[in-house]
Amino acid sequence: MKKSVLAFLLLPGILFLAAFMVVPILLTIGSTFFEEGQLSLAGYTHFFKDPYFLKIVWTTLQVSVVTTFICILIGFPVAYFISRQSARQKAVLLALAIFPLLTSSVVRSFSWMIILGKQGLLNNTLLAIGVIKEPLNILYTPSAMMIGLVHLFLPLIIITLVGVMENIDRDLIKAAESLGASRLSAFCKIIVPLSVPGLIIGSILVFVGSLTAYTTPALLGGKQRVISTFLYQNAITLNDWHLASVIATIMIVITFLVIGLMNKLAVKLNPKG
Repeated sequence: MKKSVLAFLLLPGILFLAAFMVVPILLTIGSTFFEEGQLSLAGYTHFFKDPYFLKIVWTTLQVSVVTTFICILIGFPVAYFISRQSARQKAVLLALAIFPLLTSSVVRSFSWMIILGKQGLLNNTLLAIGVIKEPLNILYTPSAMMIGLVHLFLPLIIITLVGVMENIDRDLIKAAESLGASRLSAFCKIIVPLSVPGLIIGSILVFVGSLTAYTTPALLGGKQRVISTFLYQNAITLNDWHLASVIATIMIVITFLVIGLMNKLAVKLNPKG
């Protein structure tokens, strides 16, 4: 197929994205550099000078990084196990892994509220067996947000890792073991490096998703503010669209910085990829 035909087929999609995504984003970013019709950086200086705003950014980054790290710790061995199964078992296990994505994030968040509350299932169970003497304060904390976000985004990293791991030749492990490497050593030196592309993609999906998620932090975080809930508060409740645009721009910049750093890390860890 000629390149001109391919370009023509791509044109509707490009025009749609330009009209409904690129242009609005550029207009939003551009509006942050003007205040009362004059060029100004007051919105950004005000944001970065306010300790409360910086605390929100720090909390958001903490929650996103820890969520991504936990998803990697849980998702990597699960994905490896699934990738080693037969085609039928793999299909069943992947369906079970993907199943949480079919449930509304609102429903999942409310279920965690029931589990993590002071009178919830977790505290009642721990009190009943004598592990704790008073209810744990988990709900409406960053920890509750992390739990909800891990539940929300864990399937994404499992799917991306399975897609990479199932293409790794099993004979490489056998060859390493025949040369004297232990199973753990073979896993660390063969499976882990070859899984870097899927790991990077999955980490980006989880981090960016955690950074921009609204429903789960809003329901499980309570008064704990993250960037997404702070953006909503300024845009809808306070009707401060200028500050909301500044916050949105900062979110976009953080997203692109993380993607850039992850891509550089991927090249460094897997230079031949």
